[in-house]
Amino acid sequence: MSRNRFLFIMGTVIALILLTVVLGRNSDSPQIVAASMLATTLRFATPITLGALAGLFCERSGVVNIAIEGMMLAAAMGAFVGAAVTQSLGVGILAGILTGMIMGLLHAWLSITFKVDQIVSGTVINILAAGLTGFIDTQVLSKAGLRSAGLLPQIPIPILSDLPVVGPIFRQQPIAWTAIILVVVVHYVMFHTRWGLRTRAVGENPRAADTVGIRVKYMRYMNVLIGAGIAGLGGAYFTLEGVPSFETQITNGRGFIALAALIFGGWTSFGSWAAALLFGAANALQINAQQFGIPIPSQFVGMFPYLLTIVVLAGVIGRAYPPAAVGTPYETE
Repeated sequence: MSRNRFLFIMGTVIALILLTVVLGRNSDSPQIVAASMLATTLRFATPITLGALAGLFCERSGVVNIAIEGMMLAAAMGAFVGAAVTQSLGVGILAGILTGMIMGLLHAWLSITFKVDQIVSGTVINILAAGLTGFIDTQVLSKAGLRSAGLLPQIPIPILSDLPVVGPIFRQQPIAWTAIILVVVVHYVMFHTRWGLRTRAVGENPRAADTVGIRVKYMRYMNVLIGAGIAGLGGAYFTLEGVPSFETQITNGRGFIALAALIFGGWTSFGSWAAALLFGAANALQINAQQFGIPIPSQFVGMFPYLLTIVVLAGVIGRAYPPAAVGTPYETE
C-alpha cells in the first residue's frame, strides 16, 4: 500500500473522530466523546480486519475469495453452538475457527481442484451459509433453547488503560487484541518469510513458481485454509464478543466490507487494517451521532465510507493492483 493512501485513510479516521468531538452537543466533556469514538471504532473494526486478513492469504496466493461473508456467518453460528453446548468460550472460539476452515476447504476444493469459477464458488458458499444458518437458527436453535456461555471479558493493559481519552483503546476483548496482533504477524509472514515469498510467487506467476519446485496447488490450498481460519475467528467475534446470541444474518455484510477493505488497503495487512478502521469509524459515528446529538443524517454517515472507497479505487490517490494471477486456475502440464 502506498504511503499516501495509508496517510489519507488514517487522516480520514482522525477527522471523523474530531468531527464527532466538535459537533457533539449532549456531552459536557469532549474527552468522553473522543473516548467513546475510539472504543467503538476499534470494536467495529475487529471483524472487518480479520475478514480482510483472511482475504489477504487467499488472494495473495491467487484465489479470489468473495466467500468471506459466508465463512464468517457460518463460523458465528459454529462458535455460538460450541460455546452454548459446552459452556466454554474457549471451545466456542475453536468451533468458530474450525467451521470457517470447513467452509474454506469447500471453497478450495471447488476452485482449485475442480477449477470452478472462483466468483461462482464464493457465491455458492455465501448462499449455502445464509440458508443453512437461517434454517438451523429457526428450526433447531430457537426450539432447543440454547443459551450462550456469555461474552469474552475485556483484557485491560495496566497503566495504559487508565490514561485519559486513549484509555479505552487499551481495554479490549481477546479477539480484538488478536486481530491487532495478527496485522503485524501477517505482515511479517507475507513479506519476510519463505512461506510468504512462495505465497506471493504462486499468486503472481504460478508457472514460474512451479518450475522452481513450489507446489502451487498445495500453497493455494493451505493459504485458503489459513485465511478461512482467520475468517472463522472473525465470525466468532459476533457471538462471543459482540452479542451473546446468534441471529440470522448476524454478520450483516461485514464479509463484503472486509473484501472492500482488502482492496482499499492494497492487499497488505497494515493497509487493510487502516481501511477497516475507516469503516469502523464510520459505524462508530453512526452510533455516537445519536448518543451525543450530532446533527448529521445517519444515511449520509452510512454511505460515506463506500463513497470514499469509490474515490480511492478510482485512482485519485494512486491505484492498487491485485496479484497478477488471482482468479486464474492453475493447469499443470
